Amino acid sequence: MFAAGFSVAALVLNPAPASAQRVKSAAFSYLPETSQDRYNQRVAHKTLTLPGGGFLILARKAANEYAVQRYDQDLKQVWSTALPLAAGEAVDGFMRSNGQATVVVHQKTEAAQQLSAYSLDLANGQKSPVKQLLTAGTRDRRPGTAFSPDGSRLVVWSYATQKNQIKAIKATVYDEKLLKLKDRTYDFHDQGGFFSVTVHVGNDGSQFVTLAGDDMKKLTVRRYRNDSPEVKVMSVSVGGTFGGKVVNIFDSRFALQPDNTLYAAAICNERETGLYHSLKVVKYDFSDEGEMKFAPEIAFSPEYLADANKASGAAAQRLEDIYLTDLLLTAEKQLVVVAEKKYEEGGEDSPGHTRELHLFGFNEFLTPAWHSIVGKDQVAPAAEGYSSIGYQAAVFGSEVQFLTWEKLKGKSDVYLRRLNVQTGVLQEPKGLGLNVAADQNLAYVKDFTAWLDPKTIVGVSRPSKKSAALMLNKIVVK
Repeated sequence: MFAAGFSVAALVLNPAPASAQRVKSAAFSYLPETSQDRYNQRVAHKTLTLPGGGFLILARKAANEYAVQRYDQDLKQVWSTALPLAAGEAVDGFMRSNGQATVVVHQKTEAAQQLSAYSLDLANGQKSPVKQLLTAGTRDRRPGTAFSPDGSRLVVWSYATQKNQIKAIKATVYDEKLLKLKDRTYDFHDQGGFFSVTVHVGNDGSQFVTLAGDDMKKLTVRRYRNDSPEVKVMSVSVGGTFGGKVVNIFDSRFALQPDNTLYAAAICNERETGLYHSLKVVKYDFSDEGEMKFAPEIAFSPEYLADANKASGAAAQRLEDIYLTDLLLTAEKQLVVVAEKKYEEGGEDSPGHTRELHLFGFNEFLTPAWHSIVGKDQVAPAAEGYSSIGYQAAVFGSEVQFLTWEKLKGKSDVYLRRLNVQTGVLQEPKGLGLNVAADQNLAYVKDFTAWLDPKTIVGVSRPSKKSAALMLNKIVVK
Protein backbone atom coordinates (compact mmCIF):
# COMPACT_ATOMS: atom_id res chain seq x y z
CA MET A 1 0.00 0.00 0.00
CA PHE A 2 1.04 3.61 -0.33
CA ALA A 3 2.77 5.31 2.57
CA ALA A 4 0.65 7.26 5.05
CA GLY A 5 -0.23 10.70 3.77
CA PHE A 6 0.27 9.62 0.14
CA SER A 7 -2.65 10.75 -1.98
CA VAL A 8 -3.71 10.49 -5.59
CA ALA A 9 -4.04 13.92 -7.17
CA ALA A 10 -7.08 14.74 -9.23
CA LEU A 11 -6.52 15.07 -12.98
CA VAL A 12 -8.35 17.08 -15.61
CA LEU A 13 -7.45 15.76 -19.04
CA ASN A 14 -9.69 17.72 -21.41
CA PRO A 15 -7.87 20.44 -23.36
CA ALA A 16 -8.56 24.00 -22.29
CA PRO A 17 -10.46 26.26 -24.68
CA ALA A 18 -8.10 27.93 -27.12
CA SER A 19 -6.80 31.16 -25.62
CA ALA A 20 -4.85 33.82 -27.43
CA GLN A 21 -1.12 33.20 -27.18
CA ARG A 22 1.37 35.54 -28.74
CA VAL A 23 3.39 33.61 -31.31
CA LYS A 24 6.31 34.95 -33.32
CA SER A 25 7.97 32.73 -35.94
CA ALA A 26 11.07 32.66 -38.13
CA ALA A 27 12.24 30.24 -40.83
CA PHE A 28 14.37 27.36 -39.56
CA SER A 29 16.40 24.66 -41.32
CA TYR A 30 17.17 21.27 -39.82
CA LEU A 31 18.07 17.84 -41.18
CA PRO A 32 16.59 15.08 -39.00
CA GLU A 33 18.97 12.78 -37.20
CA THR A 34 18.90 9.04 -36.72
CA SER A 35 20.14 7.20 -33.65
CA GLN A 36 21.00 3.57 -33.01
CA ASP A 37 19.70 3.98 -29.45
CA ARG A 38 16.30 5.61 -29.76
CA TYR A 39 15.51 5.20 -26.06
CA ASN A 40 18.52 7.19 -24.85
CA GLN A 41 19.36 10.32 -26.81
CA ARG A 42 22.90 11.54 -26.19
CA VAL A 43 21.89 15.16 -26.80
CA ALA A 44 18.26 15.52 -25.79
CA HIS A 45 18.39 19.30 -25.33
CA LYS A 46 19.57 21.16 -28.41
CA THR A 47 18.36 24.60 -27.28
CA LEU A 48 20.20 26.21 -24.35
CA THR A 49 18.93 29.44 -22.84
CA LEU A 50 21.24 32.34 -21.99
CA PRO A 51 20.99 34.29 -18.72
CA GLY A 52 20.98 37.69 -20.44
CA GLY A 53 18.16 36.69 -22.78
CA GLY A 54 18.22 34.72 -25.99
CA PHE A 55 19.38 31.17 -26.60
CA LEU A 56 21.73 28.82 -28.44
CA ILE A 57 20.68 26.11 -30.88
CA LEU A 58 22.67 23.11 -32.10
CA ALA A 59 21.15 21.87 -35.37
CA ARG A 60 22.14 19.41 -38.04
CA LYS A 61 22.18 21.36 -41.33
CA ALA A 62 23.51 18.75 -43.75
CA ALA A 63 24.66 15.14 -43.73
CA ASN A 64 28.18 16.25 -42.78
CA GLU A 65 27.58 19.54 -40.97
CA TYR A 66 26.07 20.92 -37.78
CA ALA A 67 25.81 24.54 -36.75
CA VAL A 68 25.68 26.33 -33.41
CA GLN A 69 23.53 29.44 -33.69
CA ARG A 70 22.85 32.22 -31.23
CA TYR A 71 19.50 34.03 -31.28
CA ASP A 72 18.30 37.01 -29.29
CA GLN A 73 14.93 36.89 -27.53
CA ASP A 74 13.21 38.31 -30.63
CA LEU A 75 14.40 35.37 -32.80
CA LYS A 76 17.05 37.47 -34.55
CA GLN A 77 20.14 35.43 -35.35
CA VAL A 78 23.21 36.97 -33.69
CA TRP A 79 25.77 34.54 -35.14
CA SER A 80 26.06 31.08 -36.71
CA THR A 81 29.13 28.84 -36.62
CA ALA A 82 29.44 25.76 -38.80
CA LEU A 83 30.76 22.46 -37.39
CA PRO A 84 31.72 20.14 -40.25
CA LEU A 85 31.73 16.44 -39.33
CA ALA A 86 33.77 13.78 -41.06
CA ALA A 87 32.53 10.29 -41.85
CA GLY A 88 32.03 8.28 -38.67
CA GLU A 89 31.58 11.36 -36.47
CA ALA A 90 28.54 12.18 -34.32
CA VAL A 91 27.74 14.83 -31.72
CA ASP A 92 27.93 13.40 -28.19
CA GLY A 93 27.46 16.47 -25.99
CA PHE A 94 26.29 20.09 -26.04
CA MET A 95 26.47 22.47 -23.09
CA ARG A 96 27.28 26.07 -22.21
CA SER A 97 28.96 27.81 -19.31
CA ASN A 98 29.08 31.54 -18.59
CA GLY A 99 31.44 32.40 -21.44
CA GLN A 100 31.32 29.64 -24.00
CA ALA A 101 29.51 26.69 -25.49
CA THR A 102 31.11 23.25 -25.84
CA VAL A 103 30.31 20.58 -28.42
CA VAL A 104 31.73 17.07 -27.91
CA VAL A 105 32.16 14.88 -30.99
CA HIS A 106 32.58 11.09 -31.10
CA GLN A 107 34.47 9.51 -33.97
CA LYS A 108 34.86 5.83 -34.75
CA THR A 109 37.28 4.60 -37.38
CA GLU A 110 38.85 1.24 -38.15
CA ALA A 111 41.76 2.20 -35.90
CA ALA A 112 40.17 3.76 -32.80
CA GLN A 113 37.39 5.71 -31.12
CA GLN A 114 37.98 9.32 -30.15
CA LEU A 115 36.19 12.04 -28.23
CA SER A 116 37.06 15.58 -29.28
CA ALA A 117 35.57 18.97 -28.45
CA TYR A 118 35.09 22.46 -29.83
CA SER A 119 34.47 25.52 -27.70
CA LEU A 120 32.66 28.56 -29.08
CA ASP A 121 32.75 32.07 -27.66
CA LEU A 122 29.23 33.10 -26.66
CA ALA A 123 29.81 36.70 -27.69
CA ASN A 124 30.80 36.12 -31.33
CA GLY A 125 30.65 32.37 -32.04
CA GLN A 126 34.40 32.10 -32.65
CA LYS A 127 35.33 28.43 -32.68
CA SER A 128 38.46 27.05 -31.02
CA PRO A 129 40.71 24.48 -32.71
CA VAL A 130 39.49 20.96 -32.06
CA LYS A 131 40.73 19.48 -28.77
CA GLN A 132 41.25 15.74 -28.49
CA LEU A 133 39.89 14.53 -25.16
CA LEU A 134 40.12 10.74 -25.18
CA THR A 135 41.09 7.74 -27.29
CA ALA A 136 39.70 4.21 -26.92
CA GLY A 137 39.92 0.96 -28.84
CA THR A 138 37.61 0.47 -31.77
CA ARG A 139 36.13 -2.67 -30.16
CA ASP A 140 35.71 -1.06 -26.74
CA ARG A 141 32.38 0.18 -25.43
CA ARG A 142 31.45 3.62 -26.64
CA PRO A 143 33.09 6.25 -24.36
CA GLY A 144 30.95 8.47 -22.13
CA THR A 145 30.55 12.23 -21.66
CA ALA A 146 28.99 14.31 -18.87
CA PHE A 147 28.88 18.02 -18.03
CA SER A 148 28.51 19.61 -14.61
CA PRO A 149 25.19 21.35 -13.87
CA ASP A 150 26.64 24.80 -14.71
CA GLY A 151 28.65 23.58 -17.72
CA SER A 152 31.98 24.62 -16.22
CA ARG A 153 33.35 21.06 -15.90
CA LEU A 154 33.42 18.14 -18.32
CA VAL A 155 34.28 14.51 -17.67
CA VAL A 156 34.92 11.92 -20.38
CA TRP A 157 35.61 8.26 -19.83
CA SER A 158 36.39 4.92 -21.45
CA TYR A 159 35.75 1.38 -20.24
CA ALA A 160 38.20 -1.41 -19.47
CA THR A 161 36.41 -4.73 -19.85
CA GLN A 162 37.13 -8.41 -19.48
CA LYS A 163 34.82 -10.99 -21.05
CA ASN A 164 32.26 -8.22 -21.65
CA GLN A 165 32.29 -7.26 -17.95
CA ILE A 166 33.32 -3.73 -16.94
CA LYS A 167 36.39 -3.92 -14.69
CA ALA A 168 37.38 -0.25 -14.58
CA ILE A 169 36.66 3.19 -16.00
CA LYS A 170 39.40 5.59 -17.02
CA ALA A 171 38.23 9.20 -16.82
CA THR A 172 39.60 12.69 -17.40
CA VAL A 173 38.13 15.89 -15.99
CA TYR A 174 38.41 19.18 -17.92
CA ASP A 175 37.51 22.76 -17.09
CA GLU A 176 35.39 25.00 -19.33
CA LYS A 177 38.50 25.98 -21.32
CA LEU A 178 39.11 22.28 -21.98
CA LEU A 179 42.21 22.27 -19.81
CA LYS A 180 42.85 18.96 -18.06
CA LEU A 181 42.22 18.99 -14.30
CA LYS A 182 42.54 15.32 -13.34
CA ASP A 183 43.01 11.79 -14.63
CA ARG A 184 41.18 9.10 -12.69
CA THR A 185 40.70 5.34 -12.72
CA TYR A 186 37.62 3.87 -11.03
CA ASP A 187 37.99 0.18 -10.19
CA PHE A 188 35.03 -2.23 -10.25
CA HIS A 189 36.70 -5.59 -9.67
CA ASP A 190 34.68 -5.84 -6.46
CA GLN A 191 31.37 -5.67 -8.33
CA GLY A 192 31.38 -9.20 -9.65
CA GLY A 193 28.30 -9.86 -11.74
CA PHE A 194 26.02 -7.65 -13.76
CA PHE A 195 25.82 -3.96 -12.82
CA SER A 196 25.13 -0.57 -14.39
CA VAL A 197 27.46 2.40 -13.97
CA THR A 198 27.83 6.00 -15.11
CA VAL A 199 29.85 9.09 -14.13
CA HIS A 200 28.68 12.58 -13.12
CA VAL A 201 30.80 15.66 -12.46
CA GLY A 202 30.06 18.52 -10.05
CA ASN A 203 30.61 22.23 -10.56
CA ASP A 204 33.76 21.93 -8.43
CA GLY A 205 35.14 19.06 -10.53
CA SER A 206 34.30 16.27 -8.06
CA GLN A 207 33.22 13.06 -9.75
CA PHE A 208 30.28 10.94 -8.64
CA VAL A 209 30.28 7.37 -9.90
CA THR A 210 26.79 5.90 -9.64
CA LEU A 211 26.14 2.17 -9.58
CA ALA A 212 23.13 -0.10 -9.70
CA GLY A 213 24.91 -3.24 -8.57
CA ASP A 214 25.25 -6.10 -6.10
CA ASP A 215 23.32 -8.34 -8.48
CA MET A 216 21.11 -5.29 -9.27
CA LYS A 217 19.98 -4.84 -5.67
CA LYS A 218 21.96 -1.80 -4.44
CA LEU A 219 22.18 1.87 -5.41
CA THR A 220 25.68 3.13 -4.70
CA VAL A 221 27.44 6.47 -5.16
CA ARG A 222 31.20 6.94 -4.91
CA ARG A 223 32.57 10.49 -4.66
CA TYR A 224 36.08 11.32 -5.91
CA ARG A 225 37.59 14.73 -5.20
CA ASN A 226 40.43 16.28 -7.18
CA ASP A 227 42.23 17.57 -4.07
CA SER A 228 42.11 14.41 -1.98
CA PRO A 229 42.71 10.66 -2.43
CA GLU A 230 39.74 9.90 -0.16
CA VAL A 231 36.83 8.11 -1.81
CA LYS A 232 33.52 8.52 -0.01
CA VAL A 233 30.96 5.76 -0.61
CA MET A 234 27.24 5.71 0.16
CA SER A 235 25.18 2.63 -0.60
CA VAL A 236 21.67 1.33 0.11
CA SER A 237 19.87 -1.89 -0.75
CA VAL A 238 16.63 -1.36 -2.65
CA GLY A 239 16.21 -4.93 -3.86
CA GLY A 240 16.19 -8.20 -2.01
CA THR A 241 13.75 -10.93 -1.07
CA PHE A 242 10.31 -9.72 -0.02
CA GLY A 243 7.50 -12.13 0.79
CA GLY A 244 9.55 -14.92 -0.73
CA LYS A 245 9.96 -13.05 -4.03
CA VAL A 246 13.33 -11.85 -5.33
CA VAL A 247 13.14 -8.18 -6.29
CA ASN A 248 15.74 -6.49 -8.52
CA ILE A 249 16.41 -3.02 -9.92
CA PHE A 250 14.70 -2.84 -13.32
CA ASP A 251 15.47 0.82 -14.12
CA SER A 252 17.38 3.52 -12.26
CA ARG A 253 18.14 7.21 -12.65
CA PHE A 254 20.48 9.60 -10.84
CA ALA A 255 20.41 13.41 -10.83
CA LEU A 256 23.30 15.52 -9.50
CA GLN A 257 22.42 18.95 -8.11
CA PRO A 258 24.58 22.13 -8.17
CA ASP A 259 25.33 21.74 -4.42
CA ASN A 260 26.64 18.18 -5.00
CA THR A 261 23.66 16.47 -3.42
CA LEU A 262 22.48 13.63 -5.56
CA TYR A 263 19.06 12.01 -5.92
CA ALA A 264 18.40 8.50 -7.17
CA ALA A 265 15.24 6.65 -8.13
CA ALA A 266 14.77 3.00 -9.00
CA ILE A 267 11.87 1.00 -10.36
CA CYS A 268 12.14 -2.52 -8.94
CA ASN A 269 10.48 -5.62 -10.34
CA GLU A 270 10.14 -9.29 -9.46
CA ARG A 271 12.92 -11.33 -10.99
CA GLU A 272 10.84 -14.35 -12.00
CA THR A 273 7.66 -12.68 -13.26
CA GLY A 274 8.93 -9.24 -14.28
CA LEU A 275 5.99 -7.67 -12.43
CA TYR A 276 6.61 -4.10 -11.30
CA HIS A 277 7.07 -4.12 -7.53
CA SER A 278 7.85 -0.62 -6.23
CA LEU A 279 9.52 2.76 -6.67
CA LYS A 280 12.47 3.53 -4.37
CA VAL A 281 13.99 7.02 -3.95
CA VAL A 282 17.25 7.97 -2.20
CA LYS A 283 19.01 11.27 -1.41
CA TYR A 284 22.81 11.31 -1.06
CA ASP A 285 24.21 14.34 0.77
CA PHE A 286 27.96 14.77 0.35
CA SER A 287 28.32 17.87 2.55
CA ASP A 288 30.46 17.76 5.71
CA GLU A 289 27.49 16.30 7.58
CA GLY A 290 27.02 13.88 4.72
CA GLU A 291 24.12 11.55 5.15
CA MET A 292 21.88 9.34 3.08
CA LYS A 293 18.08 9.47 3.25
CA PHE A 294 15.86 6.68 1.98
CA ALA A 295 12.23 7.51 1.14
CA PRO A 296 9.40 5.11 2.03
CA GLU A 297 8.78 2.86 -0.95
CA ILE A 298 5.82 3.34 -3.27
CA ALA A 299 4.21 0.01 -4.10
CA PHE A 300 2.90 -0.72 -7.58
CA SER A 301 -0.22 -2.30 -6.15
CA PRO A 302 -3.40 -3.45 -7.92
CA GLU A 303 -4.86 -0.05 -6.99
CA TYR A 304 -2.00 1.67 -8.77
CA LEU A 305 -2.59 -0.44 -11.90
CA ALA A 306 -6.26 0.52 -11.77
CA ASP A 307 -5.29 4.22 -11.64
CA ALA A 308 -3.00 3.75 -14.66
CA ASN A 309 -5.76 2.04 -16.65
CA LYS A 310 -8.20 4.79 -15.75
CA ALA A 311 -5.79 7.49 -16.96
CA SER A 312 -4.91 5.71 -20.22
CA GLY A 313 -8.31 4.21 -21.00
CA ALA A 314 -6.66 0.79 -21.24
CA ALA A 315 -7.42 -2.53 -19.60
CA ALA A 316 -3.86 -3.73 -19.00
CA GLN A 317 -3.32 -6.71 -16.71
CA ARG A 318 0.08 -5.47 -15.57
CA LEU A 319 2.38 -2.43 -15.72
CA GLU A 320 4.87 -2.61 -18.58
CA ASP A 321 7.30 -0.44 -20.58
CA ILE A 322 7.47 2.30 -17.92
CA TYR A 323 10.90 3.95 -17.60
CA LEU A 324 12.28 6.69 -15.36
CA THR A 325 12.82 9.90 -17.33
CA ASP A 326 13.33 12.82 -14.89
CA LEU A 327 14.08 13.75 -11.30
CA LEU A 328 12.92 17.36 -10.90
CA LEU A 329 13.81 19.36 -7.78
CA THR A 330 12.32 22.69 -6.66
CA ALA A 331 14.22 25.37 -4.74
CA GLU A 332 12.37 24.18 -1.60
CA LYS A 333 13.83 20.67 -2.13
CA GLN A 334 10.53 19.14 -3.14
CA LEU A 335 11.08 16.33 -5.64
CA VAL A 336 9.04 15.13 -8.59
CA VAL A 337 10.01 11.75 -10.06
CA VAL A 338 8.77 11.30 -13.63
CA ALA A 339 8.39 8.02 -15.47
CA GLU A 340 6.94 7.48 -18.93
CA LYS A 341 5.52 4.53 -20.79
CA LYS A 342 7.36 4.16 -24.10
CA TYR A 343 7.68 1.25 -26.46
CA GLU A 344 7.97 0.14 -30.07
CA GLU A 345 5.49 -2.13 -31.82
CA GLY A 346 8.22 -4.59 -32.75
CA GLY A 347 10.83 -4.75 -35.45
CA GLU A 348 13.58 -2.36 -36.46
CA ASP A 349 11.38 0.05 -38.42
CA SER A 350 8.31 0.02 -36.18
CA PRO A 351 6.77 3.26 -34.87
CA GLY A 352 7.61 4.54 -31.41
CA HIS A 353 4.91 5.19 -28.84
CA THR A 354 4.88 7.22 -25.64
CA ARG A 355 1.87 6.99 -23.41
CA GLU A 356 1.04 7.96 -19.85
CA LEU A 357 3.31 9.99 -17.57
CA HIS A 358 3.67 8.71 -14.00
CA LEU A 359 4.40 11.53 -11.55
CA PHE A 360 5.44 11.02 -7.92
CA GLY A 361 5.72 13.95 -5.51
CA PHE A 362 7.94 13.99 -2.42
CA ASN A 363 8.19 16.79 0.16
CA GLU A 364 11.45 18.31 1.41
CA PHE A 365 11.81 15.46 3.92
CA LEU A 366 11.55 12.92 1.09
CA THR A 367 8.16 11.72 2.28
CA PRO A 368 5.78 10.63 -0.52
CA ALA A 369 3.01 13.22 -0.81
CA TRP A 370 0.98 12.41 -3.95
CA HIS A 371 1.01 10.69 -7.31
CA SER A 372 -0.58 11.59 -10.64
CA ILE A 373 -0.91 9.67 -13.89
CA VAL A 374 -1.27 11.75 -17.05
CA GLY A 375 -2.99 9.97 -19.91
CA LYS A 376 -1.63 10.65 -23.40
CA ASP A 377 -1.06 8.70 -26.60
CA GLN A 378 1.75 9.80 -28.93
CA VAL A 379 3.21 7.99 -31.92
CA ALA A 380 6.08 8.78 -34.29
CA PRO A 381 7.74 6.99 -37.23
CA ALA A 382 10.78 4.90 -36.42
CA ALA A 383 13.07 7.34 -38.27
CA GLU A 384 12.21 10.08 -35.76
CA GLY A 385 12.74 7.92 -32.68
CA TYR A 386 11.50 9.86 -29.68
CA SER A 387 12.67 13.30 -30.83
CA SER A 388 9.11 14.51 -31.51
CA ILE A 389 7.09 12.59 -28.91
CA GLY A 390 7.43 12.33 -25.16
CA TYR A 391 7.68 15.59 -23.27
CA GLN A 392 9.89 18.44 -22.09
CA ALA A 393 9.69 19.82 -18.56
CA ALA A 394 10.93 22.81 -16.58
CA VAL A 395 10.71 23.85 -12.92
CA PHE A 396 9.66 27.37 -11.89
CA GLY A 397 9.21 27.97 -8.17
CA SER A 398 6.81 25.32 -6.88
CA GLU A 399 5.49 24.54 -10.37
CA VAL A 400 6.58 22.10 -13.07
CA GLN A 401 5.53 22.81 -16.65
CA PHE A 402 5.18 19.94 -19.12
CA LEU A 403 5.03 20.36 -22.90
CA THR A 404 3.77 17.64 -25.25
CA TRP A 405 2.83 17.50 -28.92
CA GLU A 406 -0.53 15.75 -29.13
CA LYS A 407 -3.78 15.66 -31.05
CA LEU A 408 -6.56 16.37 -28.58
CA LYS A 409 -10.18 16.62 -29.71
CA GLY A 410 -9.04 16.79 -33.31
CA LYS A 411 -6.54 19.61 -32.79
CA SER A 412 -2.83 18.96 -33.38
CA ASP A 413 -0.87 21.36 -31.17
CA VAL A 414 1.82 21.65 -28.53
CA TYR A 415 0.08 21.50 -25.14
CA LEU A 416 1.16 22.96 -21.81
CA ARG A 417 0.30 21.34 -18.48
CA ARG A 418 1.12 23.01 -15.15
CA LEU A 419 1.76 20.88 -12.07
CA ASN A 420 1.58 22.26 -8.53
CA VAL A 421 4.40 20.38 -6.82
CA GLN A 422 3.04 20.96 -3.31
CA THR A 423 -0.44 19.58 -3.99
CA GLY A 424 0.07 17.39 -7.05
CA VAL A 425 -2.82 19.12 -8.82
CA LEU A 426 -2.33 19.24 -12.57
CA GLN A 427 -4.09 21.87 -14.66
CA GLU A 428 -5.87 20.91 -17.84
CA PRO A 429 -3.72 20.99 -21.02
CA LYS A 430 -3.61 24.33 -22.82
CA GLY A 431 -2.82 24.51 -26.54
CA LEU A 432 -0.13 27.00 -27.53
CA GLY A 433 -1.84 27.82 -30.82
CA LEU A 434 0.86 26.49 -33.16
CA ASN A 435 -1.54 24.42 -35.32
CA VAL A 436 1.11 21.76 -35.82
CA ALA A 437 0.84 19.63 -38.96
CA ALA A 438 -0.59 16.17 -38.34
CA ASP A 439 0.64 14.30 -41.45
CA GLN A 440 3.37 11.67 -41.63
CA ASN A 441 6.21 14.14 -42.18
CA LEU A 442 8.37 15.85 -39.57
CA ALA A 443 6.10 18.28 -37.73
CA TYR A 444 7.60 18.96 -34.28
CA VAL A 445 11.13 18.58 -32.86
CA LYS A 446 10.96 18.25 -29.08
CA ASP A 447 14.75 18.63 -28.67
CA PHE A 448 14.60 22.33 -29.61
CA THR A 449 12.01 23.22 -26.96
CA ALA A 450 13.14 25.49 -24.12
CA TRP A 451 11.80 28.08 -21.69
CA LEU A 452 13.24 31.62 -21.72
CA ASP A 453 11.17 32.35 -18.60
CA PRO A 454 8.01 30.91 -16.98
CA LYS A 455 5.77 32.40 -19.69
CA THR A 456 8.04 32.41 -22.75
CA ILE A 457 8.74 29.23 -24.71
CA VAL A 458 10.76 28.63 -27.87
CA GLY A 459 10.41 25.59 -30.10
CA VAL A 460 10.49 24.25 -33.64
CA SER A 461 7.41 23.00 -35.48
CA ARG A 462 5.80 22.85 -38.92
CA PRO A 463 2.40 24.53 -39.26
CA SER A 464 -0.58 22.80 -40.81
CA LYS A 465 -0.40 24.76 -44.05
CA LYS A 466 0.72 24.15 -47.63
CA SER A 467 4.27 25.15 -46.75
CA ALA A 468 6.47 22.25 -45.69
CA ALA A 469 8.96 24.51 -43.90
CA LEU A 470 9.90 24.21 -40.25
CA MET A 471 9.50 27.35 -38.17
CA LEU A 472 11.32 28.55 -35.07
CA ASN A 473 8.62 29.84 -32.73
CA LYS A 474 8.56 32.05 -29.67
CA ILE A 475 5.36 31.69 -27.68
CA VAL A 476 4.33 34.05 -24.89
CA VAL A 477 1.76 32.22 -22.78
CA LYS A 478 -1.14 34.26 -21.46
